Amino acid sequence: MKIRNVQDLEIFVEAAELGGLSAAARQLDISPALASASLKRLEADLDTALFVRTTRSMRLTLAGERLLERARTLLDGLRDAEDELRSGQDGLDEQLQISMPSDLGRHVVLPWLDEFQARHPGVTLRLQFTDRLADIYREPVDIALRFGVPPDSSMVALPLLQDNRRVLCAAPAYLARRGVPASPQDLADHNCLCFMLDETVHDRWRLRKGGDEIEVHVRGDRVADDSEIVRRWALAGAGVCYRSRIDVHDDLASGRLRLLCPDWEGENVPLTMLLANRKQVSPAVRLLREFLVGRFQARAGA
Repeated sequence: MKIRNVQDLEIFVEAAELGGLSAAARQLDISPALASASLKRLEADLDTALFVRTTRSMRLTLAGERLLERARTLLDGLRDAEDELRSGQDGLDEQLQISMPSDLGRHVVLPWLDEFQARHPGVTLRLQFTDRLADIYREPVDIALRFGVPPDSSMVALPLLQDNRRVLCAAPAYLARRGVPASPQDLADHNCLCFMLDETVHDRWRLRKGGDEIEVHVRGDRVADDSEIVRRWALAGAGVCYRSRIDVHDDLASGRLRLLCPDWEGENVPLTMLLANRKQVSPAVRLLREFLVGRFQARAGA
């Protein structure tokens, strides 16, 4: 049992991550026939089936699941070695252009990036703080940090924080004036601060409790297309906001904002690092991702 072709592993990993051989072929710019032949060759080399195929989908077998993580590690190691030999040096010398949400970037990630650059002084950063999803295919952006499910399944999506719920919160001064909502339905009597993205106002807030799920159509006197402004309004006592917990972590811990309806669970908005293709996962990108995963997990668990 011997794997004869490293490219077969690369095609296998892409097919597993994208959910099919056709998608993997498009991502790697090869023909579907070549991708299919590659997978058959790999299965023959290993003498085992790696996928269970149906007419509409394919899923990993147990052997495929076991191989996937090891294949990723092997390919990452090979890419690191290639990059190191190509550069002729051990240190990193790379520019990363990163787009990220306004509030998250300014108040959470920016200090961490200072620490990252102190560790890797050869890395140059160009930052774009915007709540609009940057077009990583056309704009000069290498990486986009974004909440929620990626809009394009062809993007490479590297998880940073999988469990990140939205929470209802407001400043003590606001609650002293208007009272504390006992349930999401009570938001009808409150001034709700809404976020707008691409002209769409996010004024339908979904929460669940046990098996019950509710969507509340909220109203308020303020809407902004900048998440930092919504947070500032909340801190100033202007109303109730529905924010990602990672964004308001410090505000809740310090008491500047108070968690509302704690027995109700908000929507999950996982944080992801998006890239246009896997070739962009350079040594600097891998190190940055590992660094950010550690920081986000520590913050979420604090």
